[in-house]
Amino acid sequence: MINLHKPAALLLALTLTLSTACTGRTAEPTATDKTAAVSVVVTFDALYELASAIGGDRVNVVNIMPPGADAHHFEPRPKDIALLGTADVFLVCGLGFDPWAQDVIDAAGNNDLTVCEASRGIVPIELSGDAHGLGPGNSINSDDDRGSYDPHAWLSISCAKLMVENIRDALILADPGGAEYFRDNSNMFIQKLDGLFDEYSEKFSALQNRTLVTGHAVFAYLCRDFSLEQNSVEGVFAEGEPNARALSELIDFCRANNITVILAESQSSPLVAETLAAEAGASVRMIYTMETPEEGLTYIERMERNLATIYESMKN
Repeated sequence: MINLHKPAALLLALTLTLSTACTGRTAEPTATDKTAAVSVVVTFDALYELASAIGGDRVNVVNIMPPGADAHHFEPRPKDIALLGTADVFLVCGLGFDPWAQDVIDAAGNNDLTVCEASRGIVPIELSGDAHGLGPGNSINSDDDRGSYDPHAWLSISCAKLMVENIRDALILADPGGAEYFRDNSNMFIQKLDGLFDEYSEKFSALQNRTLVTGHAVFAYLCRDFSLEQNSVEGVFAEGEPNARALSELIDFCRANNITVILAESQSSPLVAETLAAEAGASVRMIYTMETPEEGLTYIERMERNLATIYESMKN
């Protein structure tokens, strides 16, 4: 596991002149001198959003994950290694989401790099190897690059709060002079999360139907927040054709339980959800996974819309 630390003896050293100035979510490094701002590199969009909100104008954040890329199977490029060679902070998710991260850290050879596993302290949801085709291991440098835990913790409010705190601490370690600023920003962000949690705890508690149906199982942590149940055709790592038996059983479940809305990921093909909806007499609503930029929306905006969509799907 990666924890908050500054690596000491790494395998390779690079002589680099690239900076980490950020002009967007997937900005490329430019050959300019490093600025006074903290240079932060992240592995996917949700971390970009959280780091930007907490770091404000004291950080330059670069997301090395191209839009639409599969984070589980991403292969770092030479420019990504170069970027980390001059960065101050590297934020990874952990829980098997970005298993390639350790190799990039080792190759960058940056002894001053603060590495933060944003999911540190989150109680993981373990996956069944039989059900999801997973092998052993939960470390980012495991032989099974997907690990044995559900990695989608950032879609949960309670988990997001822990991630915010971990990111805050990493930024303070890299920039002690900004400690009060980072704490203020993180406190404001957590207040927004708490407001959403309180609002939807009340709403969900009043529902008789507490099951959401998705094409791809990504909301286990959010379901844990609100004592909901998730039922999906495909598992956490949706690869290949969906299981025909699982699809048939879920169609029967939707019909028996009057499920009228199927949730589909905005960044993926909705084919599985549409097939299920057609057979069950339901409609399809889109949800955000926050793995890549989606419609120019912030983390809080997407969390608000996800919660509203899930609630509306379960109201009837």
